[in-house]
Amino acid sequence: MLEDLALDRSLQLALEDLGFGKPTAVQKDVIPLALSGSDLRVSAPTGSGKTLAYLLPGLQRLLQAPLPTDGGTLLLVLVPTRELARQVLKTARQLLGKSTLRADALTGGADFKYQKSLLRKNPEVVIATPGRLLEHCEHGSADLRGLQVLVIDEADRMLDLGFRDDVLKIAGFCPAERQTLLLSATLHARGLSDMSAALQQDPVAVSCGDIRSAHESIHHQRILADSQEHKDKLLLALLQDSGRKQLVFANKRSTASRLADFLRHHGLRAGCLHGEMSTEERKAIVTRFEQGGVSTVTASDVAARGLDIQGIDTVINYDLPRSGDDYLHRTGRTGRADSKGTAISLVTAADWNLMISIQRYLNITMEPRALAGLKARYAGPKKMKSSGKASGSKKKAPVAKKKVRARDSKAKGKPRKTTSVWPTNDGFAPLMKKRREPNDE
Repeated sequence: MLEDLALDRSLQLALEDLGFGKPTAVQKDVIPLALSGSDLRVSAPTGSGKTLAYLLPGLQRLLQAPLPTDGGTLLLVLVPTRELARQVLKTARQLLGKSTLRADALTGGADFKYQKSLLRKNPEVVIATPGRLLEHCEHGSADLRGLQVLVIDEADRMLDLGFRDDVLKIAGFCPAERQTLLLSATLHARGLSDMSAALQQDPVAVSCGDIRSAHESIHHQRILADSQEHKDKLLLALLQDSGRKQLVFANKRSTASRLADFLRHHGLRAGCLHGEMSTEERKAIVTRFEQGGVSTVTASDVAARGLDIQGIDTVINYDLPRSGDDYLHRTGRTGRADSKGTAISLVTAADWNLMISIQRYLNITMEPRALAGLKARYAGPKKMKSSGKASGSKKKAPVAKKKVRARDSKAKGKPRKTTSVWPTNDGFAPLMKKRREPNDE
């Protein structure tokens, strides 16, 4: 397909160096439409090759026409996380390796003045997180007046993280005549239509693959666990005898940090990734992971999206993710580029129903697995519904007994009889005549 697109020679050479082979489904659908100049709304599953799908036509547009003499950013890619920014920057620089164009990244946590110096060199391609780029726009250090292509990657994640207003403000610094590509895991995310209406003109919708389908190249397993201590032992057993790259996910930053310390204490080469770390710390861990300096990384969901490291053999959910979409993004870190991968989830009794929901949502089955000497006492729910969820026996709430006070239970005796023939008069009733007795006559 790419041979028929008449790409710039520098891009052809870069693709040859990268060993680019058969394009993926999203690349086949998106690249020709993007080259035509249309605004696009694209939905594609994680690991489908969408980064190349929007970078290649965007760079081709810059290379096929004379560059403006007044500088400024020509291609802007907005991403929700620092990790994804670094991954996109790496791909952009690989594609630009045979050209004179320059690409740089702007993310939070890095030195602001240093980033200003990068912008003074007028990089044609900028990859940025919304908050930091907006700062540069408001300080006048970023020039978007000549922007030709705006890409908003993982737009649904942008909305989840509250970046909607920042993205719209950044668009206000861009010219109205531009191409805008909006990419998301689903075209039906809440608020996505409003964002598209505000940023795009007659966009073409492109849906590639079933978003809710897990990768066929990933083998899904689950191991039952009794407690946190039991899960620690299971994790250690899974990792100790393996020299491969492993990624362990936890739901909390504190848990990810504790697990890294726990693994290092037992002699494993482990690192940690979470949102409270600085950009340089996170970058250092990713680099060591890529180069083999650490074989295991424990992470919060900050690494679920945008972490594209070759050779991750296994993803372990120490904590089961809160939704099927989160499970899909976590496990999508393995089984990439047609390689095989394994996803293992540690499941306690409290996680059983959530596990069933994830399986039904993604139409997958997690194969039961047990480790020798570490089999859980918990063997699954005793009673199950037809859906596979645990069927709890709900007991009726006991009826509260009325409190009996001691003074209420005392003998009160018989009521005193009234002997008066006169009705009780409280002073307000009308006077009544005295009844005449027979003896009065």
